[in-house]
Amino acid sequence: MTDWTSLTYVVVDVEGNGQQPPDLVELAAVPIYGGVIGEPASWLVKPDRPITHFARKIHGITNDDVTDAPTFDDVKADVLDALNAHGLRADGLIAHNAHVDVGVLQRKLGDWECPEIFDTLKLARRLLPDADSYKLGALVDAFELAEGLPDGLAPHRAIYDTLVTARLFVRLATRQDMRPLTLEELRDKPGGGEDDTPSLF
Repeated sequence: MTDWTSLTYVVVDVEGNGQQPPDLVELAAVPIYGGVIGEPASWLVKPDRPITHFARKIHGITNDDVTDAPTFDDVKADVLDALNAHGLRADGLIAHNAHVDVGVLQRKLGDWECPEIFDTLKLARRLLPDADSYKLGALVDAFELAEGLPDGLAPHRAIYDTLVTARLFVRLATRQDMRPLTLEELRDKPGGGEDDTPSLF
C-alpha cells in the first residue's frame, strides 16, 4: 500500500474559445506536493480564432481581454515547466472531466507525455455514490471548497477551477469520516455515465 501523498501531482484547467476544434484562451496549473496544494500559475492566451459568444457567456473572457495576450507558443515553455511541477516531475495529472483538458494540452504540446491521470469526476462518482450531482460546481458547494479563496476568483475561470479541483482531490483522498485512501485506491477506474461537460468552453 502506498501513501497517496508520496506522489507529486499537477492540477490543470483550461478554458477555450468555443470554436471547433477548441483552442485555449486560459490555462492554470497548481502543484500538490506531499498532499499540500501549492501556488497556482495561469496564462491568458490569444487564440488563432476569436472567442465565441457562447464561450464568453460561460467563462466571461472577451476577445478584448486577450487582444494583447501572448500566443500559446510564447508561453509554451512556462506551461511545460508548470506541468512538470517546476522540475520535480509530476507523477500524476488531476483535472475534473480530465479528457477535455488533456486532449487540448496534447494537441497544443505535441510530444508532451501526460503523466498518470486522476480524474476527479470519475473519482467522485466512485467514492461518493450518493451525491446528487457530480458537476464541479455542485461538489464545490457540497464540500464548501471555495471557502477562503482569494477575492476576484470566479467559477469557469482557470485559477478558480484549478484550486477547487485540487481541494476536491485532497478531500476525496483524505475522507474526513474514514481513513485516508491509499494510492492504489485512488487510481482511476472506469466511472461510467455521461461526462460532466461534453465540450470545452
